[in-house]
Amino acid sequence: MAERPEIKLPSDLSYAFEWPKTGDAKKDAVLGDTEQFIKAVDMAIAHQDPLDNAYRFYSEGEAAAGSQKFIQEFVDYKDRITGTKRFFDAKVKINADGTAGLVYCEDQTKAYNKSLKTGKTDVTTPSTDDYVLYSSQLRVNEYGIWITEKLTSQRGSAVCQP
Repeated sequence: MAERPEIKLPSDLSYAFEWPKTGDAKKDAVLGDTEQFIKAVDMAIAHQDPLDNAYRFYSEGEAAAGSQKFIQEFVDYKDRITGTKRFFDAKVKINADGTAGLVYCEDQTKAYNKSLKTGKTDVTTPSTDDYVLYSSQLRVNEYGIWITEKLTSQRGSAVCQP
């Protein structure tokens, strides 16, 4: 069994994963490993490390490359994320070939960028752009971990608006 990386996040960053257990072991594992992937990306941002091992443990291919680029943008600006990120409306599909598809929404209305240079938080007014629709493709690896291989996002998606 693979040793899962420890994910340590700043105390001013929290999550609300509003996706209840499905009762299906595979679907619940997809949701659980996706939660860890999301947190691992934010940990890499907080550590200012675009090659952090934790998010790379939960992702490969296009998803890992896209995450590295996303993390690098925060490193370039010397920013990290603070506040609360809310995830909801998760829909998991286990495909016949053993892969999985996951679509979910994120509410970033209470999540902000915090400058590591000044310590100041950029508190923004909530807008439609704070709602993001994600679509991911996952496969289970030899250790039973669901790895995100592809991940797309659509900021301002009408699907995720309240």
